[in-house]
Amino acid sequence: MTNNSASSARLAPPIGGFQEIDGRRIFVHRSGSGGPTVVFLPGASAVGLDYFGVHQAVSQFTTAVLYDRGGTGFSDPLSHHLPLPRTATAVATELRELLRAQNIAAPYILVPHSLGGFYAHRFAQLYPQDVAGLVWMDAFHRDWDAFMPTEAGLAALEQLAPDPDPEQLAQMRPALREMSTELYADYPERIREALIEARMSEEWIRVGIAERGTLTALATELRAGPNIPDVPVVALTVVGTDPAQQALTPERTLREMNAGKTRMDAALVSTVSYGKQRIISDTGHHRLCFDRRDAVVQAVRNVIDRARLIDRARLIDRARLIDRARLIDRARPH
Repeated sequence: MTNNSASSARLAPPIGGFQEIDGRRIFVHRSGSGGPTVVFLPGASAVGLDYFGVHQAVSQFTTAVLYDRGGTGFSDPLSHHLPLPRTATAVATELRELLRAQNIAAPYILVPHSLGGFYAHRFAQLYPQDVAGLVWMDAFHRDWDAFMPTEAGLAALEQLAPDPDPEQLAQMRPALREMSTELYADYPERIREALIEARMSEEWIRVGIAERGTLTALATELRAGPNIPDVPVVALTVVGTDPAQQALTPERTLREMNAGKTRMDAALVSTVSYGKQRIISDTGHHRLCFDRRDAVVQAVRNVIDRARLIDRARLIDRARLIDRARLIDRARPH
């Protein structure tokens, strides 16, 4: 792992460091101890340190990991031969390599937000034995289009954020600075200032837009694989709205989207033995980890507690099988 002040023209993270994966530096920050380890998967336009508040709270009772996908946030950009957006397989594989390189033992509790849901699902498809549980933070699901009105389908969402020209970027920055300053108000100063400054950069803005470019393809990729494994799942379904959403989306569409998300997450949790859905109505999608840290941390606690119970039960069953085998062996004539 290299020092976070490694020579680079890119912005340096205020905490954490880098792990080299496939010749690129991936930003990673871990805190706490014990297991299972909780791993946060950011949404589009978000970065690992956006989840710093919940990360710090979770690190009080287990190991917590923040990171930035290759090509996003403080991580190195991708090569011209492998630009954004990426496949879910590429992102999931990179995350597993990162966790292994950091000697962070599986299984993990994955905590995806928004676009991170696609990547968490792919990780669980590829490495089901490495997943102990999921906390679904208003995340995308491969069956999104089956639950949403056409105007809020994945293809429509891909078109919502066209690549801005320099003049549009200049117009966006004051509002972006104001929003960021408010969101990070209670973060430590060095983290707050670094994040606000980075958010103003053209690179970060364009990367966030680029990651939304193939939502339909990501959902298709996931539909070719299995459901999430039978692990504990808590889904936090956000049905509150923020002013930006209300300004851009008709009220009827917002109502249909919230109803669709509620049904979609209910279907998700119904596929596992321990699945819980919690409706969050007092904040918007992008503000979940800022306004309702308590709900996120409680969901993580619940999934960890259930995962530990399951693990304990397996250990007991294994011990019983070993004892039975020993008894049978002793009863045999020698």
